[in-house]
Amino acid sequence: MVTNSNIFNPNLVSDLQQMFQYQFMQHAFEAGTIVAIIAGIVGYFVVLRRSAFASHALSHIGFAGAAGAVLMGANPIFGLLTFTCGGGVGMAVLGPRAVNRDVQIGTILAFMLGLGVLFISLYTGYATEAYSILFGEILGISGTDVIVTLVASLVILAAVGASYRPLLFASLDEDVAEAKGMSMPLLGVIFMLLVAVAVSISVQVVGVLLIFSLMVTPAAMARRLAKRPRNAIIISVLIALAATWSSLFIAFYEPYPVSFFITTMVFAAYLFVRYVYPSRICLECREKFSSISLGRHLEKKHPQG
Repeated sequence: MVTNSNIFNPNLVSDLQQMFQYQFMQHAFEAGTIVAIIAGIVGYFVVLRRSAFASHALSHIGFAGAAGAVLMGANPIFGLLTFTCGGGVGMAVLGPRAVNRDVQIGTILAFMLGLGVLFISLYTGYATEAYSILFGEILGISGTDVIVTLVASLVILAAVGASYRPLLFASLDEDVAEAKGMSMPLLGVIFMLLVAVAVSISVQVVGVLLIFSLMVTPAAMARRLAKRPRNAIIISVLIALAATWSSLFIAFYEPYPVSFFITTMVFAAYLFVRYVYPSRICLECREKFSSISLGRHLEKKHPQG
């Protein structure tokens, strides 16, 4: 669908008019916008709770679900949602404490991947829809997929809005939150379900293998650029949106995958925020602090990692 036969015009309005003549581009922008917003919001809590491995594992579990759906002749996205939600609940129940959840995540991941291999081996045809989930196929999203994505995103937004304060509190300090009487197992299940649904709709854009590009990297940058949680979430969403929209625009004129452009842009942005932006801050710090207190200030305000 994407070829380099499209000619770029310096007139942005003309370019957009030409682009939106195609229904597949309309669906791509609709789904990409929804996914970028959800990934930016949920990704912030993923980074805050140091659960990047969980989101990565859930994306692979989703592939097993997609393979199972293809085997049964169903839409792969329903298999994605079923398996990621089931895997997320299993991770939360077996590992109620986020800091000790890696072993449980790895165990469930291995089992689900085994099921995925079984489903693929049992399928007699060529599972194009399942394999496309590995790297994302945003330009192949149908109108039905957009509707499913929208409904899932509204559920996520409602859940985040209802549990924002306790989830944020528990993400910052589980011990204190538990001492205040909050139910860590319940919050853990809610969080893992949010990640599961967000991962399920995000893999349509960047795929199972590249889920970090939208679910983790923008949020990691946002945490460095803003101290307040709400500001960080807004920045995370804006970064994800900018990368998605720009990549779709470029991919319309270049015969390369959209996911490649998304991952490249967010990676380049992360390197800038990680290395260039702090150095400029440090120059300002040197003008404000003495040499004795500078090191202590930098360690507190601009930590590396």
